[in-house]
Amino acid sequence: NAFFTCGFRDNVLYLSNDIFPEADVKNNEVKKDTLWEFIRYALVGGVSAVVDMGVNYLMLYHILGGTPDDKLLVALSVTAGFIVGLTVNYILSNIFVFSKAEQKKKGRTVGAFLIYVAVGVVGYGLTVGLTLLGTLVIGKEGIWYTLLNCVVKGIVLIWNYLGRKILVYRGK
Repeated sequence: NAFFTCGFRDNVLYLSNDIFPEADVKNNEVKKDTLWEFIRYALVGGVSAVVDMGVNYLMLYHILGGTPDDKLLVALSVTAGFIVGLTVNYILSNIFVFSKAEQKKKGRTVGAFLIYVAVGVVGYGLTVGLTLLGTLVIGKEGIWYTLLNCVVKGIVLIWNYLGRKILVYRGK
């Protein structure tokens, strides 16, 4: 019994009902609701990323008065941005993404928030680890680094969505 199974058939993505209980039972085709949920999640992630970067910038340059050469201040700024961005993501996801009554009930607890944070921290670790690994393979300059970042962001987006969907909002 696999916890997660997926595949393509006739250019359609199929997933097991263990993860997406709202999937069609006959052929496991992911319904439009799940696709729109993922799109809303990606949009909320984009807003949260802008908030994260904005807080990071404001903290470093205007609140702490630092520069990118001040490694401790950079670390503090990045951490502040991550915390605020994650909190915004949690709030907006509860309002706009995981909006079914059962999901809202599951998502609005202290335990759910802590799991949400844990998934985000793992996502952050994946971002750092995959980026470092990628730079060893392709280097850190030019278009390849930008492409690497895009691939890493995509992987982490999927991790964050599935991790939160399964561990926090699982159910109908």
